[in-house]
Amino acid sequence: MTACLLCEQPDDTGGYLCPACTKATVRQLLALPSLYNDLLPFLAPGSGGGATRRAAAVSAPMPVSEMVLSLRGPGGIVGVAEDWAGAVRAARRMKPAVPVGAVPTRLSAAVRELVGHMPWIAVSWPDAGTFAQEIRDLGRDIASIVDPGDREDRGTRLGACPAVDVSGVICGAVLRHRPGTKVVACDWCECTYPPATWPGLKTWMEHDEQEAIAS
Repeated sequence: MTACLLCEQPDDTGGYLCPACTKATVRQLLALPSLYNDLLPFLAPGSGGGATRRAAAVSAPMPVSEMVLSLRGPGGIVGVAEDWAGAVRAARRMKPAVPVGAVPTRLSAAVRELVGHMPWIAVSWPDAGTFAQEIRDLGRDIASIVDPGDREDRGTRLGACPAVDVSGVICGAVLRHRPGTKVVACDWCECTYPPATWPGLKTWMEHDEQEAIAS
């Protein structure tokens, strides 16, 4: 009997990762493309031409950090996934892969490859524990940005706040409808949205998301 290199619990399979940690790592890998997309509202989309049709928010800095930009860049989430895929290929004496396409395409390809290697990683790779821990920590780092706070208190995620500050910049912070509240309020810019504004709020959220994807 050996011990799992991630949870350090006894494992009678004799591999490097126990079945539970193997399944968890697969889930965490498969979640990376969605987490990548979840970071989009935290980037600074260009101000739309119809911004004056919305009530302006109070003047506030954009909720964008170097960490968000780095995670969505070539050396961020996709870089971690591709580096590990390359390490597995080297360990298995396979030819290196050449990344093709935009970052989301490359990330999906790297995730698919790593998931395909997981049976071998769990049983045969001495670096399995370090790999699984880095994937787990990466997911937690992203979740701390896109979904912070206690799960019971943070409510339903609606999307990115479409309010515009005095300089014409879209807020972009995550809006949530919390249990027991009748008005949606942005924690970042303090703009409020009563129920009568919710249909228009959804329209503006979708508009800003499409502009951000196109930019």
